[in-house]
Amino acid sequence: MKKFIVFFSCLFMLSVAFSQSDQAVSEKKFLLKTTYGDITLKLYNDTPQHRDNFAKLANKGFYNGSIFHRVINKFMIQGGGAKGGTEDAGYTIPAEILPQHFHKFGALAAARTGDQVNPLRASSGSQFYIVQGKVYTSQELDLFEQRMNKKFTAEERSAYTTIGGTPHLDGAYTVFGEVVEGFEVINKIAAVKTQPGDKPAEDISMEIIEIK
Repeated sequence: MKKFIVFFSCLFMLSVAFSQSDQAVSEKKFLLKTTYGDITLKLYNDTPQHRDNFAKLANKGFYNGSIFHRVINKFMIQGGGAKGGTEDAGYTIPAEILPQHFHKFGALAAARTGDQVNPLRASSGSQFYIVQGKVYTSQELDLFEQRMNKKFTAEERSAYTTIGGTPHLDGAYTVFGEVVEGFEVINKIAAVKTQPGDKPAEDISMEIIEIK
C-alpha cells in the first residue's frame, strides 16, 4: 500500500511539473522591432486580459509605424499610441495588478491615467512602457518600504539591487510581461536626446510581430 501511495504521489508531482513547463512554453512571445534594434517580449498568462489585448493589437498591425513618444533615461520608455504617438485604442482594460509581477529592469507594463480620474487603475487600451530604471542600494529600498508601507520580497530586493528597476511603481500599474532579449536596446532608446514633454527629438518607430 505504501508503494502504491508513493507511486501515485510521484505521478502527481510529475504532472504538476509538466503542467508548469507547458505553461512556460505557451507564454506568448513578440518581437518588438525598433530603429535601434530588436526587443523580444514574453507575456504573462496570469494577466490574460492584457495579454490577449496586446496580442490582438499586435496581430492586426495597430502598433506598426507607431513611435516611442515618451522616453525618460533611468526610468522607462513608453509607446503604443498608434501612429500619432499619444493616441490610444479608445478603451481601457481592467487592472490586473499582481504582487508577483514587479517593476524590474525589462518589465512590460500598461500605461494609464492618474488615480484622481482613474481610482480603479484601469489600463490604457494600447499604451505600454518598458522599465529601465536604475540600481538601488538596500538602504534606499528600506526607505521605499517606509514610504510605500510595503515589504519587498527577497526576489524583488535581489532584482532592484543588481539589475535595477522602478520600485516606486509597484502595486500601481499592471505589469503583464517582460523583456527576454534586447535589454541593450532599452538602454539605447532611453539615452536618446529628447525635447519638451520627453518626446525623442527624432522619431523612434516600432513594429510588433508575434513569434509563432
